Amino acid sequence: MTKGILKVYLGAAPGVGKTFSMLEEGQRLRGQGRDIVIGLVETHGRTETIQMTDGLEIVPRRHVAHRSVELDELDIDVVIAREPEWALVDELAHTNAPGSANAKRWQDVQQLLDAGINVISTVNIQHIESLNDVVQSITGVVQRETIPDSVLRAADQVELVDLAPESLRHRLAGGHIYPAGTIDAALSNYFRLGNLTALRELALLWLADEVDVALQAYRNEHGIQGKWEARERVVVALPGGPEGETLIRRGARIAARTSGGQLLAVHVSSPDGLAEPDPAALITQRSLVESLGGSYHQVVGDRTPTALVDFARGVNATQLVIGVSRRSRFTAFLTGQGIGATVIRASGDIDVHIVSHASAGTLQLPRTTRGALTLRRRLVGFAVAVFGMPTLTFALTFLHNREALVIDVLSYQFLVVVVALVGGIWPAVTAAAIAGVTLDFFFVSPIYTVAIDDPLHLLALLIFLIVAVLVSLVVDQGASRSRAAKRSAAEAETLAAVAASIIRGENAVEALANRMREAFGLTSVTITHLGAVLYEASAAASAGTPGIAADEGKRTVVELANQGSVVLRGRDLQASDRRILDAFVAQIEVALVQRDLITEAEGLRPLEEADRLRTALLAAVGHDLRTPLSAATAAVSSLRSTDVAWTERDKDDLLSTAEVSLRRLAELVNDLLDASRLQAGVLAISLSAVGFDEIVPLALDELSIRNGEVRVDVQPDLPAVVCDPVLVQRVLVNLVANAIRYSPDDSPPIITASSFGDRVELRVIDRGPGIPQSALAEAFQPFQRLGDTDNTTGVGLGLALSNGFMDAMGGKLNAEDTPGGGLTMVISLPAVTAPDLERSE
Repeated sequence: MTKGILKVYLGAAPGVGKTFSMLEEGQRLRGQGRDIVIGLVETHGRTETIQMTDGLEIVPRRHVAHRSVELDELDIDVVIAREPEWALVDELAHTNAPGSANAKRWQDVQQLLDAGINVISTVNIQHIESLNDVVQSITGVVQRETIPDSVLRAADQVELVDLAPESLRHRLAGGHIYPAGTIDAALSNYFRLGNLTALRELALLWLADEVDVALQAYRNEHGIQGKWEARERVVVALPGGPEGETLIRRGARIAARTSGGQLLAVHVSSPDGLAEPDPAALITQRSLVESLGGSYHQVVGDRTPTALVDFARGVNATQLVIGVSRRSRFTAFLTGQGIGATVIRASGDIDVHIVSHASAGTLQLPRTTRGALTLRRRLVGFAVAVFGMPTLTFALTFLHNREALVIDVLSYQFLVVVVALVGGIWPAVTAAAIAGVTLDFFFVSPIYTVAIDDPLHLLALLIFLIVAVLVSLVVDQGASRSRAAKRSAAEAETLAAVAASIIRGENAVEALANRMREAFGLTSVTITHLGAVLYEASAAASAGTPGIAADEGKRTVVELANQGSVVLRGRDLQASDRRILDAFVAQIEVALVQRDLITEAEGLRPLEEADRLRTALLAAVGHDLRTPLSAATAAVSSLRSTDVAWTERDKDDLLSTAEVSLRRLAELVNDLLDASRLQAGVLAISLSAVGFDEIVPLALDELSIRNGEVRVDVQPDLPAVVCDPVLVQRVLVNLVANAIRYSPDDSPPIITASSFGDRVELRVIDRGPGIPQSALAEAFQPFQRLGDTDNTTGVGLGLALSNGFMDAMGGKLNAEDTPGGGLTMVISLPAVTAPDLERSE
């Protein structure tokens, strides 16, 4: 039986239209005369979805009783017995009721597919198993129902149902997704604009990866080796020299010529690790690639041209950028064609760009390494030769047979191989020379002389010496490669440890100094900058005695490019340590530059803020404070005037004007003082545990709110929050007053509250004109009215003070667009979690 086809509609969140699209496809198939049934569809009471089921045969569901509740599930047996060509089965990640044949609905679908029935289903991105933790970090919600990635990847077709986050929130606000009673809670929690945007990006990226996998599988299946220019991919070959930066920038310009161009830089390492370039140069070039939006790769290959072309084909590259050879013309004449010519010949339909650079034609000698074996091993090798040769000669002389010369030669050959394995090339060559003379003197006619009467014996001795030298070279080379591999592994482990320390949030300079001391086994490492000691890592400090640096041992000073130095104490560094040392130095220089930039920026920020506040304050004092002061002065002057006979009513009006003006003046001065305290960091905060259901009535009473002027939906069972209730009341008064001022008469503001993770949020929602996205950041700055010319409403400190109060209490104040128009202000405060912190009465 042929297995059925699985088509899945993938969505970023509930309500994007997956079920509607599935039913729409079902109606299309029915119109083509296909036999199609609805196995199970969850309409959630949505009118548009219910209407799409018209005309489609619906298979009766299976009813399962669980804990006195009747649940409806897919009846697999009925669907299989019906034998339709297509079946619509909604919510692929659904967990079946206890007692069902399968625990998950995707297992039901697999059973239908095995029965030869084609299935169309739906799933949201948050239900994919591999993305479960990512979704939880975005939304704060743990997804209990998941499906294995392999199920979705095995689908014959996955189609994304995409909807812009703003449009989805509008659908939710219009009641097209959830009932009216749950809309505000959904908007406040899962359906936040940021959450929906992140989930949409996650869905698009997952599907894009699947498209790339499917494209590569199709190319492999059909044996397609040529490039497919689905997008411009530029691969830059980095030889590890200074010309790498030139090549990267040229590659970036090529990639930028087309929309969606991708930049990849690759360095090919030799398998033995003996001819690696300067790691500091590669670190710098990697940073440059990533700053230009590209990615860095490192591959291992015996032949650089083949490795480059294989990598380029593997990533479906369209362009390959390489540099002009650094070999001189004479060297190129002796060694033949270089990497560039070989790459061009092997590249096929990949365009190859050969870029000239300043290092072209300059000979760069390869790095040489000293003997791979230690002095001790070489001495042991000489000892084996010195003591082993007489012993072997005595034994062979005692057992000598003129017809057994071959045995004699092989015996000495064996001893030379042993010496080579133990001591390397020079002890082995020495042993081979001694063995040759000994063989000639004791065993080759005429014996006891160095003369040879048979030319064949001379040839045998020469071959013996050549073989001994070759074996010695092979052993020495093997030891060199083994040592280089171990060193490369140690260097990689060291650099990985440094990167991990910085990623974990450790101070970059301190992490680098500590790792450098550990890597080289030093007594201490001191980093100085501009004549001052930034950090000193010492063995004593690492052992638990901070501030004690041992000065024993030799001292090495490495100068930094930015007026600093690294002082190494403990031992002299060998030439082989230079590569990893250069990498450390490059990282330290970058860390110091970043530190200087951060320090400079932090130093300028208070000055900039103070200057901006000073300018705004002068403008406010010059205009807004003058108005109430002038009104109060005019009222008092009029009362004191003897030129006019004021009636009692006139006097009351003048006194009322003076009182209102002075009260407003006092409020403005208090706001200015609070702003000054916030800036100076001396605002008095008194934290306690209190519920929003206690603060909201106090704020409404202060505003003298009439019935129906504000709608309140704050449940008393919400967790208490840690805050200063007086400051929160002031914040709420300001937000509600603004909401009332801008809301239409027929749409009063709404105050709602909900818990989200370890925080509780209060939302003040209005249907007014709102604030443009471009002006949201300015709304929280002091002395901003966003174009409001009504000078009776203050100096524009309300939101700035409210935001400062929330920051001082460890809370947040955010502004969001209200779906359908308007502004939603969100107060977020930490919920009470300590068991001994009781809700204040």
